[in-house]
Amino acid sequence: MMRNVGRALGAMVLTVCGVISAPPAQAGTPMPTAGPTSQPVGHHDFCGREPARCRANDVRAVVKLTPAVWQTLQRVNYLANVRIEPRTDEEMHGVPELWSYPTIEGDCEDYVLYKQRELENGGLPASALLVTVVRQPNGDGHAVLTVRTNQGDFILDNLDDRVLAWDVTPYTYLKRQSQAHAGRWVTVEDVRDLLVGSVR
Repeated sequence: MMRNVGRALGAMVLTVCGVISAPPAQAGTPMPTAGPTSQPVGHHDFCGREPARCRANDVRAVVKLTPAVWQTLQRVNYLANVRIEPRTDEEMHGVPELWSYPTIEGDCEDYVLYKQRELENGGLPASALLVTVVRQPNGDGHAVLTVRTNQGDFILDNLDDRVLAWDVTPYTYLKRQSQAHAGRWVTVEDVRDLLVGSVR
């Protein structure tokens, strides 16, 4: 009972603060992918420590984007962004790269792993929740979570509290997890004109 009250209050606060919005009025587009590509080193190491998170998926699902699911995506993205303090792996672990589940601090990959697990625990299919590697406009690498839906692919990002369609973000998409196997990766064929497509 208290848990339900807490969830209701959390959703109310987010709505009042303007974070929760209505689902998109028009369907977006799926992110185009090509053949297999290399697995990021940090993810390879993560799979060695968490093999259950890097297995083949029985199905290649997409999420039905209902108003309730849309609210869940926004809530998980926002709450992770405000609860987890950004820190580099060097600051936290003394190494250049270590993918792990955060508690109170983490870097971009850690945010993604946390959001992926939260959404999967909330009932969304694992094969629709894909770690994705992008390049920021300044050239830096970055990781975001792609959620595959029946209305296109959407991005959860620790640098933005909004949930956005992938093709209106300012990033160049490089690779993402395979829907068929969480330990394998595919190339993203990102041929957009980012000067036109960016919302920032």
